[in-house]
Amino acid sequence: MSAQDRRAPGRRTLGRSTLGRSTLDRRALLRGAFALGAASLAPRIRAAAAVDPLSHVAPELRATLEYIRAHFPDMPGPSPEPAWERRLVAGPAGAPDVPVYVVNAQPPGAAKPVLLHIHGGGFVAGRIETDLPRLQAIAREHDCVVASVEYRLAPETRFPGSLEDNYAALRWLNTHADALGVDAGRVVVMGESAGGGHAAMLAIAARDRREFRLRAQILVYPMLDDRTGSTRAVPEPIGQFIWKRDANRFGWTSLLGVPAGSRRVPAGAVPARVADLAGLAPAFIGVGSIDLFVEEDIQYAQRLLEAGVPTELLVVPGAFHGFDIMAPDSPQARLLHEAWNGALARAFAG
Repeated sequence: MSAQDRRAPGRRTLGRSTLGRSTLDRRALLRGAFALGAASLAPRIRAAAAVDPLSHVAPELRATLEYIRAHFPDMPGPSPEPAWERRLVAGPAGAPDVPVYVVNAQPPGAAKPVLLHIHGGGFVAGRIETDLPRLQAIAREHDCVVASVEYRLAPETRFPGSLEDNYAALRWLNTHADALGVDAGRVVVMGESAGGGHAAMLAIAARDRREFRLRAQILVYPMLDDRTGSTRAVPEPIGQFIWKRDANRFGWTSLLGVPAGSRRVPAGAVPARVADLAGLAPAFIGVGSIDLFVEEDIQYAQRLLEAGVPTELLVVPGAFHGFDIMAPDSPQARLLHEAWNGALARAFAG
């Protein structure tokens, strides 16, 4: 399968100019996510080895690009194994089919555990292809199937469109479990950042609809509360890097269709506003101590515990949003990686 065949059309990448033609102001999001988008720019900057691309750049801009080249190495592409493929799953009623990337597909009846992964991107951006190397590593380490959902993005699709896309993937895994070689009793949902918010929303919907059960929810610095940085003040040391207050307001407003922090928001759209958390799947929550989401994540973990939900919380000192992706070899990244992988292994083991 060629790279062109694999590439899903119309997906947005943080920090690029492909964010679409919405009348909403996306400049705040771009400022907040610049460093994350820079990682995806590095391979293009280095593409032409024969002629230094910097020779075509205005002198005033070269220092910025040199910094990117020094601090954001080329991101590895997916490996040949385990194999992956892009499938189309029946979407919500009246909506398009949902693309789902399946890593390490199994023969019928294999009954492997399955990780339902939901990518991040502030609700308005992101693409699965950038996550494929990490998803392949998870599939290898845990001998599992990984299914990652290419849900519709806001603001073109408001809540609950993305939730219904993710729920359609959950339904597909359960109703076709034998054909897919997965164990419907060992489905874990996981997401990072906005993907963590989506994962939490899906866990709530699964509990409320009582059709399918989740073994656990793995929430990595999840985006859980629209009031953060809007109607709820954030101390100055927190949220100063990568994902900031203005970007957070933009992302939530785009998803909800009402300004972030409004008195009323769509039911089930904001996990932190759900009154009753009892009966949810066991949770792991990991976040950095200076991440914009640290307070809302700690509070959500506390509420889960008070509701009787088995919950593990890890707060990594001095870590900012997305630190594990930007500095994967750091002690802080290794700490988070080992913690959520341990939680995933325990969930699969039952």
